[in-house]
Amino acid sequence: MKLCCSQTDSSLQKEVTGQNPNLGTKSNKQVNKLYNRLDLTKCLQDKMSTKDILKISKTSFQSQEPQKENELVNFFLQKLINMDYRARYTVTKHTKKNNQKTTVTKTEGEDHSANYNPEVNNYDIHPMDVQMAVFHCADGFLKQLMVTKLSQCQYALPLLVPDPFTQQIEFPLWTFRQINKSWKMKNSNNEIISQTQPVYKAETPMVAFFRFGSVSSSKSQLMNSLINEKPHTFFHRNCSGGSRSRLLMDGVVEIAWYCPSGKKTDAFDDCVAFCNLHGDAAANEEQYKILTSMASVNVLFLPDFGQKNHYKGLVRSLFRSSQPLICLLTDNNCDKTELGNGKCITGLLNTNQADLSEQIRETVKETLIKQKKSFKLEDVAEHTGIRVDEDDPECQRGKQAADQIMGLLRGKDPSTVKETILPRQGKLWHDWCKMNKELHHLQGENLEEDKSTKLKNMRALREKQMKQGLSECMRKFIETTKSQSNNEKNYFIRWMMNLLNDFTSDELCGLHKEYDVKWHEVLTLKKMPDKLDKLQIEQTNLENISEQINRTSFGLEHILREFGQIYESWSSVKKNKEDSLQFDFCSLPSLAAEMMISGFPMELMDGDAAHVPLSWVTAVLDELVKKLGDQKLFVLSILGIQSSGKSTMLNAMFGLQFAVSAGRCTRGAFMQLIKVSEEMKTELRFDYILVVDTEGLRAQELAERSNTHRDNEMATFVVGLGNMTLINIFGENPSEMQDILQIVVQAFLRMNKVRLNPSCMFVHQNVSDITAREKNMEGRRRLLDKLDEMTKIAAREEVCEAEGFSDVIAFDIQNDVKYFAQLWEGSPPMAPPNPNYCENILELKQTIPRHASKSDGIMLTHLRDRIQDLWEALLNEQFVFSFKNSQEIATYKKLETEYSKWTWSLRSATLEIENKLHNKIENEAIYVVEETDLETELKPKSEEVKKTLSDFFEKDRDAGILNQWKASFEIKIKELQENIVRETKRKLNEVLQQRQLKKKIDAQRRQHENTLFEKSKELALKFKDQATDENVMKTQFEFFWKKQTEEIIRDTPLVKDIDILRDVKMLLIQTYKSLPSDHMKESCKHKDMFCLPSFSECVRLKKSSGFTGLLKNVYKGAKEKIGLNDALSKEDEIQIRDLITDIAEQTDKMIQSYNIAKMGYNISYIQQLTDYIKTRLTQHEDGPKVKYVFKSEFFVDLVLCICHKAKTTITDQYKLFRDANDPVLYFNRKREEYYSIFQKYCQGASSTAIFGEFVCNKLKDPIQQNVYKKTVRDLADEMKTNCESLNGNRSNLEKHILRTLAEKQDFNAYMIYIKNPKEHFKNFIRGEVSQYITERFEDSVRPKMENSIKLLEQKITEAAHESAKQTNVDLWLHHFTRQLSDVLVFSVNDLTGVNHDDVEVSFLEDVMKRELSSIITDIISKFSTATFPVKLEHKDRPDEILTDHLCDCCWVQCPFCASICTNTIENHPGDHSVPFHRNNGLNGWFYRGTTNLAINICTSAVTSDQSFYPNSSDDVKVPWKEYRKGGPKYASWSITPDLSVLPYWKWFVCRFQTDLENHYEKTFEGSGKIPDEWRKYSQEEAIESLNKYI
Repeated sequence: MKLCCSQTDSSLQKEVTGQNPNLGTKSNKQVNKLYNRLDLTKCLQDKMSTKDILKISKTSFQSQEPQKENELVNFFLQKLINMDYRARYTVTKHTKKNNQKTTVTKTEGEDHSANYNPEVNNYDIHPMDVQMAVFHCADGFLKQLMVTKLSQCQYALPLLVPDPFTQQIEFPLWTFRQINKSWKMKNSNNEIISQTQPVYKAETPMVAFFRFGSVSSSKSQLMNSLINEKPHTFFHRNCSGGSRSRLLMDGVVEIAWYCPSGKKTDAFDDCVAFCNLHGDAAANEEQYKILTSMASVNVLFLPDFGQKNHYKGLVRSLFRSSQPLICLLTDNNCDKTELGNGKCITGLLNTNQADLSEQIRETVKETLIKQKKSFKLEDVAEHTGIRVDEDDPECQRGKQAADQIMGLLRGKDPSTVKETILPRQGKLWHDWCKMNKELHHLQGENLEEDKSTKLKNMRALREKQMKQGLSECMRKFIETTKSQSNNEKNYFIRWMMNLLNDFTSDELCGLHKEYDVKWHEVLTLKKMPDKLDKLQIEQTNLENISEQINRTSFGLEHILREFGQIYESWSSVKKNKEDSLQFDFCSLPSLAAEMMISGFPMELMDGDAAHVPLSWVTAVLDELVKKLGDQKLFVLSILGIQSSGKSTMLNAMFGLQFAVSAGRCTRGAFMQLIKVSEEMKTELRFDYILVVDTEGLRAQELAERSNTHRDNEMATFVVGLGNMTLINIFGENPSEMQDILQIVVQAFLRMNKVRLNPSCMFVHQNVSDITAREKNMEGRRRLLDKLDEMTKIAAREEVCEAEGFSDVIAFDIQNDVKYFAQLWEGSPPMAPPNPNYCENILELKQTIPRHASKSDGIMLTHLRDRIQDLWEALLNEQFVFSFKNSQEIATYKKLETEYSKWTWSLRSATLEIENKLHNKIENEAIYVVEETDLETELKPKSEEVKKTLSDFFEKDRDAGILNQWKASFEIKIKELQENIVRETKRKLNEVLQQRQLKKKIDAQRRQHENTLFEKSKELALKFKDQATDENVMKTQFEFFWKKQTEEIIRDTPLVKDIDILRDVKMLLIQTYKSLPSDHMKESCKHKDMFCLPSFSECVRLKKSSGFTGLLKNVYKGAKEKIGLNDALSKEDEIQIRDLITDIAEQTDKMIQSYNIAKMGYNISYIQQLTDYIKTRLTQHEDGPKVKYVFKSEFFVDLVLCICHKAKTTITDQYKLFRDANDPVLYFNRKREEYYSIFQKYCQGASSTAIFGEFVCNKLKDPIQQNVYKKTVRDLADEMKTNCESLNGNRSNLEKHILRTLAEKQDFNAYMIYIKNPKEHFKNFIRGEVSQYITERFEDSVRPKMENSIKLLEQKITEAAHESAKQTNVDLWLHHFTRQLSDVLVFSVNDLTGVNHDDVEVSFLEDVMKRELSSIITDIISKFSTATFPVKLEHKDRPDEILTDHLCDCCWVQCPFCASICTNTIENHPGDHSVPFHRNNGLNGWFYRGTTNLAINICTSAVTSDQSFYPNSSDDVKVPWKEYRKGGPKYASWSITPDLSVLPYWKWFVCRFQTDLENHYEKTFEGSGKIPDEWRKYSQEEAIESLNKYI
């Protein structure tokens, strides 16, 4: 001791000072080399950002240590993000061969670059150089994230950092802004109190450590022994990975805080800051001055006070200062020597480290008790000569903007400020949520009235929200976020988060303490049965404190929640930016979307209101789609009991910043986007991972409320949303496990029933011995047993069959259960995260690619729909019954549209084939048609369709959803093709049969034509000399023509006019003599049987047998006499309507099969039709369950109605037949052609010219026929593509039909649509086609016709050219007609009897070209809208082609409202469905016992507790919620609850109320009263709504 003092005295007497000659700034070259080795050179200018680091990359999943130096940075950052404190020991693991290193022992302070050659990478990069290099290359936000994570790892943090190139010292205050420290200490009353403070605000003592010169003992190691042995808070020479090549740490000051736990084992009684200046303090004078000026205690390391001490002046100044000083001599072994005035000296040489640490700790503690000086981090910024990172202009602007807003809050009570600043998310919003839930449970007799009232009240609440105005704080916040750049905005938002936290932290801290005390009181009272009254009072007090915590909590999530309510209220009441508030609320979703992209969490479910703000969330996701495109997501959600470490796990896994605290203030669910790197997109098949963090189940503050429903709701919502759900279980407590497992299993069971297939993983946290395999296997077995047990319980509740968890979800008990070590390695608050926990995190993260490879993910647009579907179904409570999978519906609609294209492609190709074969049949080129022939012709198109179908199912972005329908659609396409082939064969065989039947007629006509040709030639030869006299020629030809045609007419029966209805009546009178003649007379005006409101007047009840039957007959007869004929039930009415609809369809097919255009008309057709109708009616009457017979008048009216409907078709087709076969008409039409031939013969034209003209005249009709048919096919194809109403699926067609009906406002047309929809669809398609032809004739139809005829002209000319090689006319004709046989109905037989002996073949080609051109011109000149339709056979008309295609679908109508199933496929698998239902009264439903038409809409009724009578003939009621139990026709429909406004049918009911009441002879009164709200909808709103709902 004495020696130590004497040395000290003598050494302090000398004035010599000096610097270590080895100290100096490392060369820029060495630093550049380091950055180059780390692959960071480019980041010196273009700083790394959090978005670069946090995105999912290959390194995110790698556990292998880096093999190359350029891998060090990513490895370090990923480890740090995962909170693995081993990140700081990152070194490359390379093989050392000839390059063996020699271990060199160095003292702290030795020149680390003395043997360092920057040209040769002989040494491993120092771990702290990796950390500091990354720090220098990071932007402000990444630095902040790094420092936050270093703090979580209990590492020292950079406090003063010299720039490696300029040596400018930076104080990174910004990086500390998110760090909070918690500790416990005893107050003056010896009570343990808790403290939680942001480190930048914390006022604590500070102990500064520094050295002069080189010392043999490690300063950092000694500091660690004072603070925290594990991990090494301060990196020192003996840490793993330490090397001699350290470049970036000299001059760096690091800081760490010791936080006591309130236990006797605490090293210090209060929170203490420890600062460590790396390197020689003398060489880093600025840092040294700052530390010594702010420290409560200075700790100096010196070798000794000997002659070699070059720092005596600096040492003297320390000893002379008033600050306490502990001087540690590393080369001296003297005992502790007190020098007075807080100064002491201790030797370290050969001293026991543990004893030394304890001695120094005690010395520091004693000194701190006496020294009351405190240190505050923010005060460092006041020192001159250093740069503060927060002085960055962007950071400053962000801070200033935040300060302006916070200035409006200062001085206000944190517990009430939200009510004034954010008024929309309080009571008004909560009341709206409550009412919205009630809306999904309608009550009362008039459900629609109840629904309208609730909607009106909800609108009123929205209006009140809107009237709240915009607080100055919110206005400034919105304006700031709109006006700033991305970086400024991020700084601003983070400043707001920090300042808001400061604003409420003191109040919340007090409330949490109060809550904790009260909670323990409640727990104590629960054990005292005699204190129940007091328990109830204290529980109420506890809830009040909880509510006060909620009111006081004020963070970014509340501001964004207000964004949502501003937007929802604005959009609900249709305000705009020109209103009194003068604000553009449309921009709010865009701002929120930008914040999500920037990495901020977005509230998905408001935990305070337990509600999802759908409009807001939808708008934000829509904005995300606009900004990012419709990206594909993998949704990872998490569930677990409160405080089980869910958020901590997500933060560690992805580097996120979900709020982590025990006893939370905000509740609900939050979502955050994580970008997937380009390299990982191919492996993961996703663009982003969306992480959904949720509130804890079984929350302590909600425990006293009936909270099972809320937990089930949350679990179902989150599980349904996630592609994978992490089930987080804290420990292995059986009761806690049972709680959460029952909730989770029920959620997965619900997903299974609605065909959602998420995956799951179970995470057991805080497992003490995770290395014991046997224990883990036993744990897995117990978990599976528990899951199976819970599955059986949940299956009973959900009314389904499931014996085990594997029946519900694909689950691998070996790979899908993870056991996690406890989070902390030691006891908090000084414990670092457990490295085993971090390894477990990485293992869990590595399972994501495996699950992702089995998942189809979800598109952003589909996520938006999924959120809405899940929430709407949850609001209806009966989740499975209520769930509507919008994504699946949208995908199926897309499939239907593609199916329509595939089927149209097959039909179109078949029409081409049919036309070609039809021509060949007519030309007698083929005599039989086999299915194999048609299949061969169709095969190329069939293969093309198959490939297109296969590509669609495999490559479409929704391939995973589509896959469930692939097999059925492949079968449907195959069946359709078989049906088309079969139908085409039938039609062509009919043509073959009809050809034989009309062969005689055609031969006779050809004979007449050819005879006329020959005789006109003979006549011409007689008058050849008078060819110059036109009058003579005309006179002679007229005489000749009259004589010849009279002979033809005499030999050919005339084709008479027809009157269908006359024939029908005559036949009915002759055949069915029992029919009432007076009714026949009255039926001159037919009844529209398809629109009758009831058929009760058309039937008689069957008579019953026996005595009981006799009484029944008398009773029924009496009722009929007094006009109470209620013979028919609702089911009977539907049965009869279906019958007559089917009869109409079948008779329509019969009429088409008669081919009247070719075969003519015969009254026997009418006989066949009436016989068929009579037979069908009789068969129906004989049915086992039919209790009525049809009156004769019904039969008459039905026959007349069907024949009246067919009259136009038959008449038009008969006109075509008459034009072609009536000799008078036909030959009058041909007269000019024959006169032309006669005239040319007279004038000496050659036989070749005359023959050529004759052939061309013969071609005229076939050319016309071909052009019209080809144009029709092309036109149908164009309309299918371009016509807005016809270019999609059935739903699209129906939308346009409803729009047209609304525009025309024709009630009768509406009733046809409701009662006989298929007929209305056909009429609509005919109207659309007719309108299209009329409007587009000149720019579309005519060009098609002209193009077709030009191509045909070219083909005929080519045929004439090819035939010119023949040696005689017979061969020419055969060759010429054969080439045209597949495009024109023209054969050699058409020229039978024509003499062509003197025709010269060599000249025919020229003649044909010349004459054909004239014929073509003539044909083209007659193209018009008037001639186009009448030139076509019925089956060839474009409307019929399109009708066959578009009406080949499902026509089943909803048993309640008669809406038509919109499925494109007839007899489709699965339930019938429709986008939106309508008022049941439109279909004649009424309230039993009244004459009041029903007002309910199906989708509203199924949410209610009301019932209906499925059979009007009995009194059995079925609850609407169980409507499928009503019978087969009800069970086949899927009617999901939907509270959409549906203005269209509401407008219709109001517009046509009187018409509907007259039609059904009932009224909309009483329970069926029309709500007043319905009458507010305009025609325009009704039409506009179609775009939204279809």
